[in-house]
Amino acid sequence: MRILGIDYGRRRIGLAVSDEAQFLARPLDPYLRTHSRKKDLEALAKLAHEQEAGCIVFGLPLNMDNTMGEMALEVESFAEDLQRIVAMQIVVSDERLTSVEAERVLLQGNVKRKDRKLLRDGLAATLILQGYLDSQANTD
Repeated sequence: MRILGIDYGRRRIGLAVSDEAQFLARPLDPYLRTHSRKKDLEALAKLAHEQEAGCIVFGLPLNMDNTMGEMALEVESFAEDLQRIVAMQIVVSDERLTSVEAERVLLQGNVKRKDRKLLRDGLAATLILQGYLDSQANTD
């Protein structure tokens, strides 16, 4: 079973998918949001089905003091809405600073500014998903 990783954003949604063994995450092309929440939810449900995912992991952007800010509440609401239309487990996982880490990795790799914007969301989703996969492997 594969797992789909999601880095939720208001303009773009970063995506990643695990291998069948749930050992390694890799980025997918980001999803560009529409002006319809319903269409966005349906597109992600379709993608999860196409990727043969049995679970979806959302990054939850908690504040540094563990409180939920506006964006975390938005992610939680979106994940709950997606849960209503997919028959699979949905998990929210702490993703504090993954976008910052993704930017740092891209800067260290000397990726040009215009290219960083295109790669950042997928890399952030990959970091979220890989963190989840690693945490699950450590509990076995």
